[in-house]
Amino acid sequence: MKDMNRRSALALGLAATAATPLLISAGPAVAKTKEYGKTDGKELAPGVRLVELGTFKSDIPAYKSINMVDIVFQPGAVAAPSMMDNDMLCYITAGEFTIKKPDREFKIKEGEMYACAKGTTDGATNTSNAVGIHTIGILIPA
Repeated sequence: MKDMNRRSALALGLAATAATPLLISAGPAVAKTKEYGKTDGKELAPGVRLVELGTFKSDIPAYKSINMVDIVFQPGAVAAPSMMDNDMLCYITAGEFTIKKPDREFKIKEGEMYACAKGTTDGATNTSNAVGIHTIGILIPA
């Protein structure tokens, strides 16, 4: 290894200092949660609304498309257990929930996900003091 002189050390120090803000801000990208008004979408239950996001083609052979929706829960709002017509992937984009399935009950919070199987019943309660949002991919069979 070559000896480092004062000029090389200064250049290296300046380069490291310039890169520091880039390294500090590096991390996983986080999508900003959309804010909904109390009347956006269709009411499913008191304080629970469905907002359609769109339908997209699926590359999964068993499913022809994926219907994306946001289910928006006001604080304390409850979606009573109901039968799932399709397989679904549920991602919590805001809030914290208690999920009730026939065989268990669990808590889930922002950034976590769970699955719902066709023919099963699921219910959800927003247990946070803020608006909670389930972003759901409904898998439409081929």
